[in-house]
Amino acid sequence: MTDSPARADRWLVALDIDGTVLHEDGTLSDAVASAVTDAASRGHEVMLSTGRSVAMTLPVLDRLGITPEYLVCSNGAITLKRDSDAPAGYSRHVVETFDPSEVLTTIRANLEAAHYAVEDETGLARFTGFFPEGALGAGSVKVEFEELLTYEATRVVVISPEHDIEDFLSVVERMGLHKVSYNVGWTAWLDIAPHGVNKSTAMERVRATLGIPRSRVLAIGDGRNDIEMLTWASVEGRGVAMGQAPEEVVAVASERTETDLNDGVARVLEAL
Repeated sequence: MTDSPARADRWLVALDIDGTVLHEDGTLSDAVASAVTDAASRGHEVMLSTGRSVAMTLPVLDRLGITPEYLVCSNGAITLKRDSDAPAGYSRHVVETFDPSEVLTTIRANLEAAHYAVEDETGLARFTGFFPEGALGAGSVKVEFEELLTYEATRVVVISPEHDIEDFLSVVERMGLHKVSYNVGWTAWLDIAPHGVNKSTAMERVRATLGIPRSRVLAIGDGRNDIEMLTWASVEGRGVAMGQAPEEVVAVASERTETDLNDGVARVLEAL
């Protein structure tokens, strides 16, 4: 086995999950699993940086067989730190929340047929309407819309199945959501985070804490919620867009790899 690199030589590797580490159907290829564990065994700090909730992130960590010092969840609103005394091996290190009432009422006025979810700092999602099975994690609770306005949120999710993505983007842009940070997913799916919070803000905090130079950060992602993280990584390090990423994601990256179905993550990590 290759000797672990000295601390000054290790990379901080931030991996998105869906469409990056995992295929869109949730499967994990042997090549990617092997490349992730091998990079970690060589001394690099390989971690996940995802829009998923804590509850939906930890099982992926188990599947990969890695135990990084930190994890970034909920698009940067929650950062976990490894903690041997915590039930799941991680405890909440930084949690950022916001009052979702104004943004929810604004969006509802523009998207009457949309479905809404509010995720709190414990990872519990309360929702109205309909969400695909597994989209919000186990234990999610259906409530009336008015109840959603009463909880502090780490993340608000809005889906509008009747809109195509370009139409949805147009509606969202017209809303002018200045007081929160938002990203639109592959379909008509909107993720809203506390103002100024995204994957890059959390990753920069992790990087500074670990003392890893900006020139040795590597981020890989495929979605619009990865744009800030890839931009951040590309300034001095490496921001890698997956092969199937939308053009606006590719535009901010410094590199592009193969698609998730062609094990793009493995190709990058094996050459690290």
